[in-house]
Amino acid sequence: MKRRLLDFLPFLVAIVLSVPLLTGSYSMANEPPIQIEANHMLSMENSDSVQFSGDVDARQGEVRIRCDEMTVYYTKADKKIRKTEKKSQQVEKLYCDGNVEVTKKDWLGTSQKLVYLKKIRQVILTGHAKAWQGQNMVSGAKIIYYLDEGRSEVISGPAGKAKTDNKSGRVHMTILQK
Repeated sequence: MKRRLLDFLPFLVAIVLSVPLLTGSYSMANEPPIQIEANHMLSMENSDSVQFSGDVDARQGEVRIRCDEMTVYYTKADKKIRKTEKKSQQVEKLYCDGNVEVTKKDWLGTSQKLVYLKKIRQVILTGHAKAWQGQNMVSGAKIIYYLDEGRSEVISGPAGKAKTDNKSGRVHMTILQK
């Protein structure tokens, strides 16, 4: 067990510290490190993923994601690369579940589920999705946050649902006046 963990440790460090999770278009030298804390971590090499659970707190630069569980999926390892060569795998997507909170500067999004798609740099919140910009709040069935553009798109839920479940078929926004 100890030998297996020691074999895997450099691989995990390469994933956690070298992949561009939620930053802009930086060169590798300028990317801030990714720091993930959780109560438990499980590597699933067959599915090219790492699962974190229990009070997960991930940070990189100005972006912070907190949730109950996070699964990070990364690119498949290139079997042609010799073991002596160092090539980090890249994050493709990540899923968060339970009490999700994502922040970037003064933007805050909350939901029950989060999907991050690296290629198109979108954070998608579902399940009682809400977002705040300063004191203003908007809610809907789905909120898509475009990281590079700093903008949000809110999609309404199905019509005919009770207003209390946040799926009344309409987007809700509250703008506080000074």
